Amino acid sequence: MIKQFWARLLLISLTVMGLASIANAQQMATPARHAVLLDASTGSILFEKDPDTSFPPASMSKLMTVYLAFEAIKEGEMRLDDEVTVSDEAWRNWNNRGSTMFLKARDVVTVADLLRGIIVLSGNDACAVLAEHMAGSEEIFVEWLNAKAIELGMNGSQFKNVNGWPAEGHVMTARDLANLSLHLVNDFPNLYPMFAEREYLYKDFRSNRYNRNPLLGRFAGADGLKTGHTEESGYGLAGSAEREGRRLVVVVGGLDSSAARSRESQRLLQYGFRNFSHYPLFRAGETVDYAEVWLGGEATVPLLISDDLAITMSRRQRAQMKVSIEYTNPIAAPIQKGAKVGTLKVEMPGRAAVTRDLVAGETIDKVGGLGKIGAAFEYMLFGSAGAKKPEPN
Repeated sequence: MIKQFWARLLLISLTVMGLASIANAQQMATPARHAVLLDASTGSILFEKDPDTSFPPASMSKLMTVYLAFEAIKEGEMRLDDEVTVSDEAWRNWNNRGSTMFLKARDVVTVADLLRGIIVLSGNDACAVLAEHMAGSEEIFVEWLNAKAIELGMNGSQFKNVNGWPAEGHVMTARDLANLSLHLVNDFPNLYPMFAEREYLYKDFRSNRYNRNPLLGRFAGADGLKTGHTEESGYGLAGSAEREGRRLVVVVGGLDSSAARSRESQRLLQYGFRNFSHYPLFRAGETVDYAEVWLGGEATVPLLISDDLAITMSRRQRAQMKVSIEYTNPIAAPIQKGAKVGTLKVEMPGRAAVTRDLVAGETIDKVGGLGKIGAAFEYMLFGSAGAKKPEPN
């Protein structure tokens, strides 16, 4: 049985009526070949364009190197003030090769120096030195990168090196980059602020001291993450911004200039903040309805939502939102408290349906003997064993 459920959402429904005349949010388009706009609090995808096609991520792949380093620090395996000596091999391989931190052979630097060299200066050399320090070699560290990608569900990513230098088969997807960015925000709240640092000077190499992220200082609330560029991949960015407690993550790839990268990342974020809002609908354990019980010691059983339900929606989606619950009516006793007995579904245009399990709020035993006969007789005459269904709170 499917029941339209609006009682709990009466206030929302009344508000929706007043919003129906408001113009729909603009249909977004972007010249980026790949793009994802993600609401961090709900995981809702607000915009996407070819999000699952793998492409060369260039320096955006350094986010995975940083993730492994942050993880090691969080777990106590490495400290920010640990000292690292730059090996001759790392210097030979990456001296002035692409973006650099200008490390010299036998330099002694801290892990914090190397992380800022990666995050702020995009140093290919810093990635190699950190990888050697953590894993003993770049090759072993690459194996770690690929293992972590599998663990994080980044199914469209494959790493061939530690810094995103062009290599056959070194690829990521926009969706994987968005999810990785969100992990960096959520998993390492004490370390993530490094991504907001706009300047870092290693020794006196003033030719490379500023963060290349075009969002920092230009888009209100921006605090990360990483740019990328090669001839093959074009210009890309994985970025994030937080306003009034609401965080959005944006990924763009395949743009033809740094100006386009700056413009499109800001435009997508602005689109997300202006046209979408966060709507908490239910809290875990809240009663959303009551179901009739067949041959049970109680006439009805409360249906509780299993998990919090909050959705990020545009005004248009909110105006056309449809909430329904589905369960077998009546539910046959015995019923165990906490057992799944139904599903709540939220549908809206242009989005996949969002569902949550409904579970029994009480244990209800099955009646026997004469009680079973009486309950069946009352149900046939009156329904719900002759008892009135409680009103939802």
